[in-house]
Amino acid sequence: MFNYQFDWSVVLTGQYAQWIVDGIKVTIQLSAVSIVLSFLMGLLIAVMRLSNVGPIRWFAQGYLEFIRNTPLLVQFFFWYFGSYQILPQGVNDWLNARDFEFSAAVIALTIYTSAFIAEDIRSGIRSIPKEQMEAARSSGFSYVRSMQYIILPQAVRLTIPPLISQFLNLTKNSSLAMTIGVAELTYQARQVESYTFKGFESFTAATLVYLTLSVVITALVTLYDKRVLSPTGMK
Repeated sequence: MFNYQFDWSVVLTGQYAQWIVDGIKVTIQLSAVSIVLSFLMGLLIAVMRLSNVGPIRWFAQGYLEFIRNTPLLVQFFFWYFGSYQILPQGVNDWLNARDFEFSAAVIALTIYTSAFIAEDIRSGIRSIPKEQMEAARSSGFSYVRSMQYIILPQAVRLTIPPLISQFLNLTKNSSLAMTIGVAELTYQARQVESYTFKGFESFTAATLVYLTLSVVITALVTLYDKRVLSPTGMK
């Protein structure tokens, strides 16, 4: 017989509720930092992928193939356990002076998500008529300025829907950071379940929070699209 006694006060009041709140804060921080960095890196890789310089284009292609075909969980462990062998000592010291687990999670999420963002942005760039680049260059713009002011603003706007999906995936993928000891939302929900045996309540709360974050991210990106990247909002 089903004898489970629901107790929602576990996640609404007291110490365990504070654990959930602390996890939400870490998840938001982790997701926000990773979203910004992955978008910037994705832009860079997309432009490199379209470069006329062979080694740059080959490097970008190799980066995309390697990252996109490697499980994210493996990348979490790779950066957590292998950063000392890969990164310069000064970088490792800088990361350790802060929060190494958090930093390793940011690196993994940024590198993984940037590979998918790069392909979305590259598709957006290729959809822009090449005559626009030619017109910009003939008007005296350099290649970099042409990309910055003419091509990329249009390409980013065209890729808003897939970018939203990538940002949402990143936020949900941040739950894997618990495997390397980052005390984000899923980690804290697991802790609450371990101490109270109220797994349904704790993970229901976590699920609702992730759903709320997804709705907020969608709304913010859509607002940015309308206010900044729309034809009337573009400077």
